[in-house]
Amino acid sequence: MLKTLQTHFFWSILISIVAFTLVGFYAGAAALFLVIILSILEITLSFDNAVVNAKVLERMTPVWQKRFLTWGILLSVFGTRFILPILIVSTAVWASPWFITKLAFNDPTAYGNLLDGVYGSITAFGGAFLLMVSLKYFFNKAKDFHWIESVEKYLVKWGRIEAVEIALALILLTTLSFFTSFDQASVLVAGIVGIVLFILMEGIANSLSLESATVATGGLSLFLYLNILDSAFSLDGVVGAFALTNNLIIIVTGLGVGAFFVRSLTLYFVKQKTLTQLVYLEHGAHWAILGLAFAMLANLVIHVPEVITGLVGLCFVILSYISSRKVKSHA
Repeated sequence: MLKTLQTHFFWSILISIVAFTLVGFYAGAAALFLVIILSILEITLSFDNAVVNAKVLERMTPVWQKRFLTWGILLSVFGTRFILPILIVSTAVWASPWFITKLAFNDPTAYGNLLDGVYGSITAFGGAFLLMVSLKYFFNKAKDFHWIESVEKYLVKWGRIEAVEIALALILLTTLSFFTSFDQASVLVAGIVGIVLFILMEGIANSLSLESATVATGGLSLFLYLNILDSAFSLDGVVGAFALTNNLIIIVTGLGVGAFFVRSLTLYFVKQKTLTQLVYLEHGAHWAILGLAFAMLANLVIHVPEVITGLVGLCFVILSYISSRKVKSHA
């Protein structure tokens, strides 16, 4: 068991030690404490992300699985947690990405305020995308194995209605856009982009992965889908990190270390066939995603504390783990 953990988490542990050492040496104990806290928060809040990613990763070849941990971590750390927020802010305020990048390093407080100003768009995009992920799972007509059976069997019946998840997501998004205190047009457009992007990526991944002649292309589409999914999970956390510090380097380092552990955890789930052994874990993860999606979308109207959002998801995952262990022990 110990050897297995060392194999899967060696690089994550090594990178975290190096990152913590450099931060502590150059920035001091206070900065090191913030980096550690952000890393722990990222791992805790993204556990359900690792479970869902593992299910998709099982459909990828070993080559693309390795690329998910290597190339994917670059996209995760620098793309989602650094470049994407800069692009969002630059688009919102009609400024060049280079100007916003300089602002992020030279005046992180001003950058944080700008990022907070586009929070509505970020939340609408991430919430709508994650809502589609969870609804697609629960409305799947082929789903015949359930955890919370009374509810999940009922949701499967809704899945007989063609594109019902799209209709419900659009209705909820449109309704919330009328009551939000953020810019209504931006919220609506960002949410629609999230829904459309999910439809496109899901369609491409499903169609290409079924064709043996297009394994490379199918692997690429699944790779892109996983990184978009990671972005949807992480955007809210990136904005929330500014509540702890305005230092972009500390934020990227802390969240990046956590993201690498989540990637390693995903591969661990795949290699150990964890989802096969813990049969309800995937269900719990999707309930956690549904809770996160509702919390993000609810933030368009009222403030939902981050601790509540994180605890809801964590509770679903823990309860599904306990249920899985009970089933396994009785098998």
